[in-house]
Amino acid sequence: MAARKSDGNTKTEGAIKGGESKYHYPLTRLKRIPAGTGYSTAEGGVVEGERMLVGYIHKARGTGSRMHSHKNEQFNYVVQGTLKGSVNGKRVVAPAGTLIYIPANAPHMLVATPEEDVIFIAIKDLSQGIIGKAIDGTMAGPAYLKGYEPKQRPVARRQAAKLSSKQ
Repeated sequence: MAARKSDGNTKTEGAIKGGESKYHYPLTRLKRIPAGTGYSTAEGGVVEGERMLVGYIHKARGTGSRMHSHKNEQFNYVVQGTLKGSVNGKRVVAPAGTLIYIPANAPHMLVATPEEDVIFIAIKDLSQGIIGKAIDGTMAGPAYLKGYEPKQRPVARRQAAKLSSKQ
């Protein structure tokens, strides 16, 4: 499902609208919402202001995003775990304490390493909501490292294998 306006007048469905007499938010306790529907396992609490959004985002170990992009410029500050992937064709290895910069429209993918779940703080401008679009044009699901795929019925596994052999 694509991001759309919510009742709180946000660009990201389920996000909290900042301001309106409230100026602090318990990020770790906000309701988790999808932060990469169709291409990522990312989820977390999101607060949108007038021109920026902040997300406290979780990716389970061994999972993450397929190559995607969005109109927003973005910073990710890794709080826990390590993200591996690429931004604009450059390799990224980002352990806790690392800030990742993602330019607007830059193709990128980031996956949590197998050692532990990743938590990062995402900061984006509001040229759109938090959800981007997969580069391949499909919203066929997140990235999974080998051994971290969700358990599937045999028919679903065969369909997935058939699809991946065509790419």
